[in-house]
Amino acid sequence: MYIIIVGAGDIGTPLIDVATRFGNEVVVIERERKKADQIADEYDCLVLNADATIKKTLEDAGAEQADAIISTTDQDATNIMICLLSKELEIPAILSVVHSPEHMGLFRQIGVNTMENPQQLIAEYLYRAVARPAIVDYLRIGEEAEVFEIDVTAGAPIAGKTLNEAANEGIIPDDVLIVAIEREGDDPPITPRGDSLIKPDDLLTVYSGFGADPELTDVFGHYEDRVD
Repeated sequence: MYIIIVGAGDIGTPLIDVATRFGNEVVVIERERKKADQIADEYDCLVLNADATIKKTLEDAGAEQADAIISTTDQDATNIMICLLSKELEIPAILSVVHSPEHMGLFRQIGVNTMENPQQLIAEYLYRAVARPAIVDYLRIGEEAEVFEIDVTAGAPIAGKTLNEAANEGIIPDDVLIVAIEREGDDPPITPRGDSLIKPDDLLTVYSGFGADPELTDVFGHYEDRVD
């Protein structure tokens, strides 16, 4: 895949690392000479020390053959300009970091795939690790819904029950789904059915329409997630 990455900062540099390691053809556009030189020395990619808000720069980066462009600068206005030029140049996939939630709607109006402020996401992730220690990993969907991973303790209300039994007994709320079961010795993860039995030490991937609140983590035996 031919990828243009704009910006070699805290977000762009790890992205360059991943994209090059997976064998993609990567072109990096970075305005600061020092950063551009560092990337050119460390990674197997073409680096342009130039301004990506100029159409000619994107053309020089190979926009006509690019499969995707990802803008990672720390300025939303710059990212928007780059995305608009990329649409004009008909780059198939256009992605951008969005730092201010107020600007999210504008990016969506112009048809750009977005990632909201990474610093905010990291802050929320760290807070979740402290406030909900039972949650192994999670992904927020919309305003309230979440997908998360959680293990089942021996004394959990759901332990030793099938999914049908847990649903019929009201243990699992209506807007909660168990979407995967990881069990030691089983590879790959189990795709749950109604008669799937939940066992202690199972690692479950759970979708919750209302998030992972303490009442829900109780179901899996994690009463420590309650805050007094």
